[in-house]
Amino acid sequence: MKGTLYFHRKRGPWTTGQQSSPSSPLFFLQKKTNFLNSSGGWSPLVSDRYQWLQVDLGERIQITAIATQGRYGSSDWLTSYLLMFSDTGHNWKQYRQEDSIGFFPGNSNADSVVQYNLQQPEVARFLRLIPLDWNPNGRIGLRLETYGCPYTSDVVSLDGRSSGLAYRLSPGVKQTSKDVVSLKFKTLRNHGTLLHVEGHDGLSLSLELERGKLLLLLKQGRTSSPETHRLASLGSLLDNQQWHHVILEQRNTQLNLTVDKHAERFQIPAEFSLWDIKQVCLKKDFHGCLENLQFNGLNLIEMAKHKDRKVTVKGNVTFSCLESISIAITFPGPMSFLQLPWITSTPSEAFSVGFKFRTWNKAGLLVYFNVLHRGGVLWLYLSDARVRLEIIKEDRTLLELRAGSVLNDGQWHSVDLTFKHGLLTIMVDNESVAHALPSFPVNTGICSMCFCYLLQGCPAEDDGPECRNPFGVFQGCMRHITLERQPVDLIMVQQRLLGNYSQLQIDMCGMIDRCSPSHCEHGGRCTQSWSSFHCNCSGSGYNGATCHSSVYEQSCEAYKHNGNTSGHFYIDVDGSGPIQPQQVYCNMTEERTWMVIQHNNTGLTRVQPSHGVSQLSVHFDYASQEEQLLAAISQSEHCEQELSYQCRMSRLLNALEGSPFSWWLGGPGQGRVQTYWGGAQPGSQQCACGLQGDCVDPEHYCNCDADRDEWTEDSGPLTHKESLPVRSLVLGDVHRPGSEAAYRVGPLRCHGDKNFWNAAFFDKETSYLHFPTFHAELSADISFLFKTTASSGVFLENLGIRDFIRIELSSSTQVLFSFDVGNGPLEVHVESSIPLNDDRWHQIRAERNIKEASLRLDDLPVVTREAPLDGHFHLQLNSQLFIGGTASRQKGFQGCIRSLQLNGVTLDLEERAKITPGVQPGCPGHCSSYGSFCQNQGRCVERTNGFHCDCSLSAYTGVFCQTVVSAVFKSETSVSYTFKDPHRGGRNSSALPSSIYSDLTLREENVSLSFRTSQSPALLLYISSYYREYLALLINKHSEGMQAFILKEHFLQQPLKSNVNVLMTKKKSLKKCCFCFQIDQNVREEFNLTSDEEFNGIKALVLGKIHNLAWLASLSFTGCLSAVCFNTISPLKAALLHPDNSPVIISGPLVKSNCGSAASHLTVFVSFSASLADQSGSEGSGQPLVNAIRTDSALVGGIIAVVIFAVVTGLAITARCLYRRKETYRNQEVKGVKQDDSQDFSFNNQADSHNVSEHPKEYFM
Repeated sequence: MKGTLYFHRKRGPWTTGQQSSPSSPLFFLQKKTNFLNSSGGWSPLVSDRYQWLQVDLGERIQITAIATQGRYGSSDWLTSYLLMFSDTGHNWKQYRQEDSIGFFPGNSNADSVVQYNLQQPEVARFLRLIPLDWNPNGRIGLRLETYGCPYTSDVVSLDGRSSGLAYRLSPGVKQTSKDVVSLKFKTLRNHGTLLHVEGHDGLSLSLELERGKLLLLLKQGRTSSPETHRLASLGSLLDNQQWHHVILEQRNTQLNLTVDKHAERFQIPAEFSLWDIKQVCLKKDFHGCLENLQFNGLNLIEMAKHKDRKVTVKGNVTFSCLESISIAITFPGPMSFLQLPWITSTPSEAFSVGFKFRTWNKAGLLVYFNVLHRGGVLWLYLSDARVRLEIIKEDRTLLELRAGSVLNDGQWHSVDLTFKHGLLTIMVDNESVAHALPSFPVNTGICSMCFCYLLQGCPAEDDGPECRNPFGVFQGCMRHITLERQPVDLIMVQQRLLGNYSQLQIDMCGMIDRCSPSHCEHGGRCTQSWSSFHCNCSGSGYNGATCHSSVYEQSCEAYKHNGNTSGHFYIDVDGSGPIQPQQVYCNMTEERTWMVIQHNNTGLTRVQPSHGVSQLSVHFDYASQEEQLLAAISQSEHCEQELSYQCRMSRLLNALEGSPFSWWLGGPGQGRVQTYWGGAQPGSQQCACGLQGDCVDPEHYCNCDADRDEWTEDSGPLTHKESLPVRSLVLGDVHRPGSEAAYRVGPLRCHGDKNFWNAAFFDKETSYLHFPTFHAELSADISFLFKTTASSGVFLENLGIRDFIRIELSSSTQVLFSFDVGNGPLEVHVESSIPLNDDRWHQIRAERNIKEASLRLDDLPVVTREAPLDGHFHLQLNSQLFIGGTASRQKGFQGCIRSLQLNGVTLDLEERAKITPGVQPGCPGHCSSYGSFCQNQGRCVERTNGFHCDCSLSAYTGVFCQTVVSAVFKSETSVSYTFKDPHRGGRNSSALPSSIYSDLTLREENVSLSFRTSQSPALLLYISSYYREYLALLINKHSEGMQAFILKEHFLQQPLKSNVNVLMTKKKSLKKCCFCFQIDQNVREEFNLTSDEEFNGIKALVLGKIHNLAWLASLSFTGCLSAVCFNTISPLKAALLHPDNSPVIISGPLVKSNCGSAASHLTVFVSFSASLADQSGSEGSGQPLVNAIRTDSALVGGIIAVVIFAVVTGLAITARCLYRRKETYRNQEVKGVKQDDSQDFSFNNQADSHNVSEHPKEYFM
């Protein structure tokens, strides 16, 4: 229908072009004439926002479009306006686009026509257009035309007491493949049963209103109180006396429910797939109107009108919609107010005020007026969602009352305030009551300034202190306002015949529910205020304004490259997608990173035969859900699951041509039957030994199929991903006499992440990849890693007709995220303090939702920009998605992009790059970004997909060379590492890494190790050479503390200015030697002393007990040694990890332990170096050991005698000094060592159950 409009004033004639009076701005359609492109138009006498144009279409019409034009031959046109619709001329409904945009853009001149097609056609009889803005150089001016179609309907009214309607199906009628019920309803009540669909066997479905929401209930049972299950809750504010559309569709066990534009899908119990519907009925407790009630295409209201026998009408049913008139007002903003005079103008000592309100806000002023002479004011307001009353005079609270709770739930709440016989009473919802007996006189006064104010604001002429609102803004709706128990005529207020108001919406409640449907994703809890909503994401595993982005990584591989070590982690395989996070164990101790998913029985289980049962069936329940398992398997490069069967006279698979005795089910869902065993190929009906040809009986393909009276085993990994995980196991030959068996199904283990290393290299600015359009209307998250040497370039771009989304490197230090959803471009940028074109990997995470846009670069703080409160929020894109460039081929990106994910879906850059010129799949060079993860001298090694830490030069092991290698030493334990003989080339040759075997002739020795012990003195390390030289590291007990010593042969000993003493052999030529000693992070101490020639021909390094030197043999070590390193040699690591392939000799007990991983310890580093000096034997800057040394024994003996004499005579002098130095060092540097009773220092290897001492101490050197 095309309705061209001609208007006239309701009171008297009105011709085209005549201006209307602002006191009567109501107009209606009189007849159809051509209005657009005609002369004249509507222009009110006063141009302000209180004018409107109302059209009466004569009957309800389905309106599909509206067109506007300025007033003919003038400068009068509208630039924006609101549209309202109504069936009765009251209770108006504002039309909104996208549930948010409330206004329509108008014209830019008086002649052009602007037409808008309504996204959802609106059925109404009355249309009201409210001007918002107009040409600033003109006035309000309008020519209007509407477009639509005829609308027919059948309506019924129910009184909520006795009326009802029931449709009973004929017995034996064959049901269709699906059942559909549809209807429209409107009501002022927030409760009642809307529809009841009853089947046989006590099964039924009900649609019930509860607190303004529509509940779908499943009921089972024939009793008056059947078992009830809530399937869904949709809609909100459905008691607003507007039409709401409901569709209920059931197909087998699938149930779809639609309320207005919100639809949800559910699964119902299987018994409903076969149910027969007996009747469809409207219950007696619904009060309101229903329209076009249809069941499987049958119009039940029309059938009731024609008195069809299948439809039963009960009680007072009217076939029209009888609506009660309830005028509401909306307070939308901070400057909204309503001012009303008292009914009586004489002083009164009694008064009453009543109203109903609904709001989402916790606070706001409701009512205030004068109750005392000389400035006493009664304030009624919301605070913390409760009603509070205060009487305040001169900033002093004279009286205070509270009533109600949780009044910000969007429901209508009544408030009654009365003062009578000296008693002040406030009652909320007719149940919560508060009383007070004021000790001061209360009356409403007689002056004209004593008004009742609803909400904040004052007339322009009132700016006194009584108009200032100290309690915040009320935003919501009110109705049923009474003064002195007399209702207030709000239409008179609207016509300016009563009271005063500003910025109100009268005869409508413009409240909307921003949480229905909820924009909070992944189970986030939605709360709201009048103008916005908030998502509480706690406990959901997601974050952001709408709980869109996952807080977890997508794989164990990603956790590893964040620097994590083995442990339990939550992974989210699809990021922001619908699959929930799952907890797995990430094993990072090996070169590959394994994801381990457990099930309920991973141990070896003995088969227990059951009497009368021929087969044993075992089902495995996994810690992860179905979709989580399948997504984790699909994302991994390799998955496996150990399947083992130990047997004695228990056959497994039988021959190839026979039926198997046992099988297993694996794969999606309940799994498919698999007749092969671990280590074999799918479909082979073999075990691993059959594939390898080494079964115990060559005639069979499984060891257990030999059926021997001895234990044997068939085991191996299942590696076919399509058959994983193992769901259940069926064992058939376990009940014969003498049969015994045990099975084991290991956890699901997967490694690799196909998405994490998926990369492409763009070598030209004009090169790009293109993918299908990115569909992300309401929310979008984009994450990827990049590295480049260029200073700018576009990473990603997708265009629409007007909308777009783009991420680019705008400069060498800035990343820019920009988009437009129809409100104009919005930009978010992050500035980096370091250049981003450093050829290192950098991560970008961008998100856009209806509330905000955010951008994060690496670990920098997130930058956010809020979206407009009332604006477009659907991102409409239609072009291809460009990666690494733009549609115009300008500002392309040069470099690598890796792991690109859009809304949790990884784009396969490598596959697309293989067929795209100018783009190469993959991207090497990861050590520049991840090499710092390799610790303790570990070396980063490049790989095609990732990197590896080579720990061959480190005394540590593990994925990042961070795992300490430690062992428990007993008094007889000795580990001897033999170096290569310099005179025998090739002896003791080895292919092992240099940290395990090396040929050494040293000019500098670096020794580091850690230890835990309570023994002193003790020998920690001993190094000998082929030239009768040696180096020893000892712990020497001195008084109550400890000291360390470095020694060489001939027992020359000189204490240095540290807790270190040195004994060494001397030869003829002299050298200047430097000895360095450092504990923890303290200052490194250096000592210069004379020494012999370089330490050549190292023969062996010994840890623990020395057998060939009697005086050192008594100083064996008992305790824990770890991280032993001599230059690049790790002898303890070689003895523990490679004892058979390393030049080590182990004697006595050596037990590998984790004792070296204790948190509290001392770290000690020792360095000894030598360089050639002149032959004069000049002293160094430090304390020299001797000035000259000769080789004849007499001189040596003399020197020895002098040294002994010096030691003896100086012992008394130096003892106290050394003791004080030790005390100072102990107090300042090793306070923890002194605490013998501390558990941090107790040496107790729980794994090996070795208790070395009752009071151990720990050092690391």
